[in-house]
Amino acid sequence: MLNWLFDKTKNKRVGLDHIGIDIHSHLIPGIDDGVETVEESVAMITKMQDLGYRHIVTTPHVIWDCYKNTPQIIKSGLEEVRQAVKAAGLTIQISAAAEYFIDEHFNELLSLDQELLTLPGNRLLVELPYSTPLMNTSETLFFIIQKGYQPVLAHPERYTYFYTDPNVYKKLVDQGCELQVNILSLSGYYGDNITKMAEWLLRNNLITFLGTDAHKIQHLEMIQRSNKNNWLTKYPFQNQKLINI
Repeated sequence: MLNWLFDKTKNKRVGLDHIGIDIHSHLIPGIDDGVETVEESVAMITKMQDLGYRHIVTTPHVIWDCYKNTPQIIKSGLEEVRQAVKAAGLTIQISAAAEYFIDEHFNELLSLDQELLTLPGNRLLVELPYSTPLMNTSETLFFIIQKGYQPVLAHPERYTYFYTDPNVYKKLVDQGCELQVNILSLSGYYGDNITKMAEWLLRNNLITFLGTDAHKIQHLEMIQRSNKNNWLTKYPFQNQKLINI
């Protein structure tokens, strides 16, 4: 259980300090469906520091039909956010990677050994379609590993087409893929079925990382409210590999 999230001496929640790092958010303004202004970025990052995070790796979408983000665009936006965070007197560390939608453009980047923005440990955050499964998910994840990256599948609990055979998740983990569940999935934000799947994944020790996937400050406020109910103490999640990287 999450003993490190519970202060036994005072019998109360102590925050998200022991998670330490958030690896999934959308905090660079104006480049995807996340924040629109740098002021929003600073407000959200302030809230994340208050929640106990010490390091954020924000992950703008790269979906070539919608968000044609390149490493240059993301790095430029990151520098703007860093300057604003410094001016606000915050101490939290800010980095950037990307959340890559697995499509033809991503496969081309991978095949041609183009620059990809990674999480600590050379981890590559990827996402799948929500409505229709890819025919070659396993093959693509294996190709990512062949190219020297560690794949991390974003919010697997939200791919409802896997629900008919949850063993798919075990196969992905056995294949070498790490899974990242959204904290809001556990709080009921996306609906009961997604909450139940997130809980099932945690009970079966298939989740490596918790992430906020925060797009707006309301998401963080919901996380803060749900934490007051001690919901995290129900789940057997203990593994946050990136804290010391």
